[in-house]
Amino acid sequence: MQRVKFRSIEPRLQPRRVKMPVPGWAGDPQPRANGSHEQPWHCTPFSEMAKYGIEILYPYDAEIRVSALNGCFAFDGDFGPPPDGNRSWPPFRPFGEGFYTFQLLLDLKPEPGFATRIDPHPRYFTDPTDTTPLAVPAIIRNWWPMIYFIVFKTPPEGRTHIFRPGEPMAQFTFVPDEPDFVLEPMGEDEAAERELQSRRIYESRSTLGVDSQWLSTTNTVFDATYRRLHGAMRGAASQRADDEQPE
Repeated sequence: MQRVKFRSIEPRLQPRRVKMPVPGWAGDPQPRANGSHEQPWHCTPFSEMAKYGIEILYPYDAEIRVSALNGCFAFDGDFGPPPDGNRSWPPFRPFGEGFYTFQLLLDLKPEPGFATRIDPHPRYFTDPTDTTPLAVPAIIRNWWPMIYFIVFKTPPEGRTHIFRPGEPMAQFTFVPDEPDFVLEPMGEDEAAERELQSRRIYESRSTLGVDSQWLSTTNTVFDATYRRLHGAMRGAASQRADDEQPE
């Protein structure tokens, strides 16, 4: 298990593993059943991505609105006095054209060989109001000891992004510090093996997922084939890890 250490200057800024509230930005508590409307939490690949890292919650008490109108960039909200006399205040600053920063007051230190990746919070992609702040992706190396700031993209003309107390505003994950991979086409044997696996899964849907099929309100057919295979593969991997433990 990897250990990620942190130090925070703002005591209310406590990073935590991402939570998927239902009801909330992860969707409504509609079952996987005929007549339900598909929800973000129904999708295993999205749920895994969403819960993969940590989330950062807006730590201050006042709601802040960020907008751009007629080419002008504006913050709307009562920041109040600074929490302490030594802090730069307010925590937002314009950053070039079309971007702004938030002084995070947080330092994260993953283990050697890993870096911190900043991404938009998953709720950005499920928000029908388009008011969730859009964090700009970035990679921070583990040797960097400075307090972070996050860059956000200004909303489109006439739109507003909102920072509300206690709402998540960005997601951090921990990735290998070098993209040490080579992209290459599969050989014929490997490609044929993958195609065979694909066909077997497709043909097994009528049995593996038959008792879990349901039709959503958009006439999309869903079943648990991926979810069940995912669970089986994780179980097999866990068993292999147990078997490899020294007695």
